[in-house]
Amino acid sequence: MTARIQAPAGAPYARILAVGSYRPERVVTNAEVCERIDSTDEWIRERSGIVERRYAAPDETVIDLSVNAAEKALAAAGITADQVGFVLVATVTHPYQTPSAASEVAYRLGAVNAAATDISSACAGFCYGLAMAQDMVRGGSATYVVVVGVEKLTDWIDLDDRATAFIFADGAGAVVVGPSDEPAIGPVVWGSDGSQHDAICMTQSLIDFRDNGGPRFPTLSMQGQQVFRWAVSNGSVKAQEALERAGVTADDLDAFIPHQANMRITDAMIRALKLPEHVPVARDIETTGNTSAASIPIAMDRMLSTGEVPHGGTALLIGFGAGLAYAAQVVTLP
Repeated sequence: MTARIQAPAGAPYARILAVGSYRPERVVTNAEVCERIDSTDEWIRERSGIVERRYAAPDETVIDLSVNAAEKALAAAGITADQVGFVLVATVTHPYQTPSAASEVAYRLGAVNAAATDISSACAGFCYGLAMAQDMVRGGSATYVVVVGVEKLTDWIDLDDRATAFIFADGAGAVVVGPSDEPAIGPVVWGSDGSQHDAICMTQSLIDFRDNGGPRFPTLSMQGQQVFRWAVSNGSVKAQEALERAGVTADDLDAFIPHQANMRITDAMIRALKLPEHVPVARDIETTGNTSAASIPIAMDRMLSTGEVPHGGTALLIGFGAGLAYAAQVVTLP
C-alpha cells in the first residue's frame, strides 16, 4: 500500500511585515569619484542622477551590512529571531563561493531554527527573494522569512573605470515576510534573457585569473547603453504586466519603487507606464547610488520613514539587472 504523504499547511496569504535598511557611514561625493576618473560632477548628475553614494568601511562585510538591516526589520516587525523559518540573502558580492552568506547571517541574527540560502540574481535578487518568501509562507515551509538585499560593490568594481566607478555603492535592506489574511504580495512577473548575459558581467572568472594571471583582479563590467535600452524597452512592459496580474492600475498606486539603476531609466519607465503625477517615485539613487540587490528595500525604507508614502499603501516594485534577470510585483507596504 502506498503511504499518504501529509501536505504542509500554510497561511492563506503573505505580506511584508516590516522593512529595515543600513547605509554605511562614509559619504562619497561625485567630486571624490572624479579624482580617479575623467568625468565631472555635472556629467555624473546628468547621466545617472547621482550626487553622492555610500561606501562601506574596509572591515565591514556583506554579513555585517545584512545583519544591521535585518535586525532593524525584525525589531520593527516585533518578531524574534528564533521565530524565523528561512533567511534569504540576495547578493552577488559575498566573496566566498561557499558557505552562503545567508547561513552566517542567520547565525549572527540568532535565527537558530532557520534554513538559509543565497540568491544570485544581482539587481533583481530582492524581488526574487520576495516572491520565494511569499511561496514559503503560503506553502507552509516557513511562517516568517527574512529577505535581505545586500551588496558591497566597492569590493568588486574598478574605481578607475569611468563606466562603473560613479554608479555603484554599498548598502543593505531587509524585510520580514509573514502570514496575512488578505492578499498583500501580488503575483510575480519574472524571467531572464541570457542572450544579454554580457551586458553586466565580470571581466574574467576567478579561475581565469588563477590560471592566466594578468595585471587586474576580476571586476564588474557594464555595457551601460545596452542595459539602458533593455530596461526601457522591456522593464516597463514587465512592470505593466505585474500591475495587470495584481488587478490594479497605475492610478491605484501609492508608490513606484523601481531598482535604483539610473534616474534616466526611472524617468523612461514613468513615461512608459503613464504613471500619474500624484504617485511618489523612489529616487534614492541620488544620495545612495546603485546598490544592486539592496536598492529596492533601502528605497522603500526611506520612503516610509520620511512619510513620503503611507504605511499600508500599494507599491509597484521592479528589479532588473545582470543576467539579464528581472522580477516585478505589486505589494502592500508594511
